[in-house]
Amino acid sequence: MCARLPERHRRLGPTTLARVIPRDRHGQTPVRFGLTEDRAEQRLIAAGLWLENGPVPGSEPVLTALAKTADPDVALIGLDRLREADEQAWETIRQALHDNPPLRGRLLAILGGSTALADHLVSTPDEWRRLTHPREASTADYTAELSAAVRSGDTYLTGKDAVRALRSAYRGVLMEIAADDLGHLVEYELGELAYSEVTSRLTALAEAALRTGLALAWQECDSQQDEAEEPTRLAVIAMGKCGGRELNYVSDVDVVFVSEGDTSLAGRVAGEMMRIVGASCFQVDAALRPEGKAGALVRTLEGHANYYQKWARTWEFQALLKARPVAGDEELGARYVDVVAPMVWMAAERDNFVVDVQKMRARVEERVPNEIAERELKLGRGGLRDVEFAVQLLQLVHGRVDPELRSPSTMEALDALGQGGYVGRSDVTELEASYEFLRMVEHRLQLRKLRRTHLFPDASATGELRWLARACGAVPRRGRTAGEVLLAEYRSKIKAVRRLHEKLFYRPLLDAVAKVPADELQLTTEQATSRLAALGYAAPDGALRHIKALTSGVSRRAAIQHTLLPVLLDLLADTPDPDGGLLAYRKVSEALAETPWYLRVLRDEGAVVENLARLLGTSKFVPSLLVRAPEVLQQLGNTTALADRDPADVAVALRQAVGRYRSLRPAIATARALRRHEMLRVAGADLLGALDVRGACRALSSVWAAVLEATLDVAQRENAERPLARIAVIGMGRLGGGELGYGSDADVLFVCEPHQGVSDAEAVRYAGGIASTVSRLLGAPSQDPPLKVDADLRPEGRNGPLVRTLESYRAYYARWGEVWEAQALLRACPVAGDSELGERFVEMIDPIRYPEGGLDASSVREIRRIKARVDTERMPRGSDAWSHAKLGPGGLGDVEWTVQLLQLRHAHQYPTARTVGTLEALEAFSEAGLVDDEDAETLSEAWLTATKARNAATLVRGKPVDSIPTSGKELSAVASVFGHAVTDDPGEFLDRYRRVTRRARAAVERVFYAE
Repeated sequence: MCARLPERHRRLGPTTLARVIPRDRHGQTPVRFGLTEDRAEQRLIAAGLWLENGPVPGSEPVLTALAKTADPDVALIGLDRLREADEQAWETIRQALHDNPPLRGRLLAILGGSTALADHLVSTPDEWRRLTHPREASTADYTAELSAAVRSGDTYLTGKDAVRALRSAYRGVLMEIAADDLGHLVEYELGELAYSEVTSRLTALAEAALRTGLALAWQECDSQQDEAEEPTRLAVIAMGKCGGRELNYVSDVDVVFVSEGDTSLAGRVAGEMMRIVGASCFQVDAALRPEGKAGALVRTLEGHANYYQKWARTWEFQALLKARPVAGDEELGARYVDVVAPMVWMAAERDNFVVDVQKMRARVEERVPNEIAERELKLGRGGLRDVEFAVQLLQLVHGRVDPELRSPSTMEALDALGQGGYVGRSDVTELEASYEFLRMVEHRLQLRKLRRTHLFPDASATGELRWLARACGAVPRRGRTAGEVLLAEYRSKIKAVRRLHEKLFYRPLLDAVAKVPADELQLTTEQATSRLAALGYAAPDGALRHIKALTSGVSRRAAIQHTLLPVLLDLLADTPDPDGGLLAYRKVSEALAETPWYLRVLRDEGAVVENLARLLGTSKFVPSLLVRAPEVLQQLGNTTALADRDPADVAVALRQAVGRYRSLRPAIATARALRRHEMLRVAGADLLGALDVRGACRALSSVWAAVLEATLDVAQRENAERPLARIAVIGMGRLGGGELGYGSDADVLFVCEPHQGVSDAEAVRYAGGIASTVSRLLGAPSQDPPLKVDADLRPEGRNGPLVRTLESYRAYYARWGEVWEAQALLRACPVAGDSELGERFVEMIDPIRYPEGGLDASSVREIRRIKARVDTERMPRGSDAWSHAKLGPGGLGDVEWTVQLLQLRHAHQYPTARTVGTLEALEAFSEAGLVDDEDAETLSEAWLTATKARNAATLVRGKPVDSIPTSGKELSAVASVFGHAVTDDPGEFLDRYRRVTRRARAAVERVFYAE
């Protein structure tokens, strides 16, 4: 038995223990019912519930109910005090406890949950009869009851008598509400009272107290009014939780007074009302009035209007959101609301409105002492204010055009935000549950002593935590006490609230929406067309059709689009092609209509919307990929993370994913999907300025190499029954140099080496079949950017075999190799297949591409002749040579041919120049003194500029191109990729490009043709 007793009893001696817990012959003690107080048995005996040998027959239901209270010992003490206060009525009470379960549950719940209300019962013994049956009362019922309590016949009581009567009546009704709130914890059949019902009743009671207090105040002051004067009218406007019908058990009631007539008299009445209600029911706080405590207590309607129009600060409009007339002159109160409401719903258009509200919340949070910040239910991080501020900010921003959001109630407003699509359903559910939980805990804490407190017990205060847990209905589970369960739940809820608060309250989209004037959020068709034209849309009628298609209907999707589009239209207006961007947005939205998270991400992540608008209004390449790789959209909110993926890690992940397949077709489908994802990621980072030219080229080259590596591996495993040769893929051109663009093909050579016992012919046929299959399947037509594997740089070009053995390559280059082929080999680099075979290929070609002694004069002349022919014959007819990034003067071809000629002539002397990268080789020649520093810098700048321009043109047009646009939206889009604003003259970019390439052409003339 002792092992099961509370710790404080285990420390008692045997004699004391016997006195505290007397035993009967059956081993029953009050401890069985949770009673451990020293005089528990004596109190039970005095109450007629216990005999010397155990419970009085038939009293077990009462004792069981007693055991379920928040504190059985305190509840028993309350019963004992109630018996002592009115011993003549005790037998009636005792019998009612046996016979009336609702009374039993309600009465014992009050005694165990609120010592303050227990005091009220003891001081007014007949009050227990209020708890006989639950009562549903309206505001009018409560007002009538309180008003009757302060009357004596037809006249009101005065002075202290009125205050005492009002206090007693108020406490009586408050006790009824608390009994309904707590009773289900003791008697399950009573049923739990909903949170909204509790707060609604508490608010109704507060309204009744204000009305009764106002009536008493008028009686005290009305005699001071001059009958000849115009009658004075006074209205009481509830603010804060009272205005929102969500009061606590103990809370200051925020009010504002508005009057007509004698403002001096009205001020005296208001002050008297505050005194009467404050002395009897709760504190009445008028600090939210204009100018706060320094301002006049009462103002006329005109005075209020002038103040809010001229002087009010942002937080004052936030406070007015809950303004509601509750007492006094109803017509005057209604006019007050009609005057201030339009100002409230226009407040979000004030300069820095969203930022101001956010700063105000931060200031409130900073005032909470660090030592109690985690236990502060109301003001701390993750507390009630986090929910309320987030909801109010969303209301004020979106409620300008959506009347459904204009509720003063936090819970109603939160539900409306969810219904309207402004907040995700799961977020609404989680916030509602967390808010109700925190308010319930707050109620229980305040009920205990009817004190205004918001402080959750410290984890070390086990006794207080145990009481609160029982008052909240927490039960032990999984080896944890009820207190530990409640503490864990509390920490979970404040963490959830804080996470959602930061997500909603600091949502970047809010600031963007707030900056769109309300009259532009609700336009007629004609006004909308004019507005779109003013924003820069070339075809406003077409844009309007897109908008209607996106927002038609009453679906949640349409509601979210209603919220997004005003912001998106403004964002697209700042891009080179607003019309094309809006069309792309419509296509993407329709394609991803069934993707559950698509609109949620756009709504919740403002940076995603901003970056998506920029991409869609700039590039035709991005939308086509986005509908097939939508997951990249979720990364657009963080451009740093978007750009920071290591190409090597990406390549490993791609090879692993493709390597799970044993068949080539599904493997290639997977490789395509992953390449698509990666190209979109790189393109997004590139267009948003988060990735430089070299980084983009490296990433694109790496993913292409990984596709080749993975698919070749699957193709070889598919033919695992007869592996006849080892195969290596040698990257050539831009792939070999790690300089691929968005529209580049993969130039390669295929090398094989027969296994032991296999002839060269068999090995070539085997490897050729695999290389042909991989090339054909990768290059099959699809909606993705082309995956063309180009092996035309192989010996004998298209007429030669697709695959050769290493020795065949050696023999060819030794006997037939020409200087242009040696030049092509400068970028040869193993990218896939057998790495050891690839390295031996590189060793074999090094003497060819870095010839000992360099090139002779005839070879140099031959390279110059070939370049001249390429420049002449490959330039598209009728094109502007100076805008051709690849073949134009000072473009990629000029720089690369210059560097490659230097490598052929001098790399045998300078090992650092033996590299496949253009810029790396140029840097090596600069350091060696073979190229003037200024020329090297000029050539590097030209290569980077031309490469970026070529990539940008491809992204803008949505297809591989080599020429830079010279006019129109496409030129503006390419210029924007280089950092030019849409309002800038794109011709400035074109001039800069040509200036760079002209200088580069001059450097090429000096270096390429140097002897």
